[in-house]
Amino acid sequence: MKLVVGLGNPGKLYSNSRHNIGFMAVKALAEKHRVILKRGFLSSSLTAKINLNDEQVILAQPLLFMNLSGSAVKPLLNKYKIALNDLLVICDDMDLEFGRLKLRPVGSSGGHKGLDSINKSLASNGYCRLRIGVGRPHERVDPADYVLAPFRKIELKEVTGIIDTAVSCVESWITRGLSETMNNYNKSLPAGRQER
Repeated sequence: MKLVVGLGNPGKLYSNSRHNIGFMAVKALAEKHRVILKRGFLSSSLTAKINLNDEQVILAQPLLFMNLSGSAVKPLLNKYKIALNDLLVICDDMDLEFGRLKLRPVGSSGGHKGLDSINKSLASNGYCRLRIGVGRPHERVDPADYVLAPFRKIELKEVTGIIDTAVSCVESWITRGLSETMNNYNKSLPAGRQER
């Protein structure tokens, strides 16, 4: 069994923000597999279960704010008895070009408050993470304001394709494994996007 967690902040205010691209990816994955993310009894996450090539997968969106993500992820791992190497966390990354994906088996939080919370809660960074590039703001824009702001109209035209590529990447991680998926997705931009 595997666990795929998309990071974001709960509530309509943040629903289309750059920081919520992990939420968007998990929602798209659930929709593709025709399942509905629901809140379980005493749960801190919306979850749904899919089956892919005979692999059971739990999809999750934590209902806690980003800096408390670990308090939602750890109970899910314990509840479903999932090993760390079967956990994939999807999040935004300002250090990656807009639309670029980067899948890694381990790593530091890189200053991402959601990953930092998970690392502390699990006392480990030994889980997979899929970072989705949202690009950096102009020098005069505060990074916190930038990630909490909605995508610009020009970006929104490309977000759907980026999310579709992220969904395919997650499905490949589940069915084909980490190494092959890294080789196929870490080097290229989503379909229709060009190097800037």
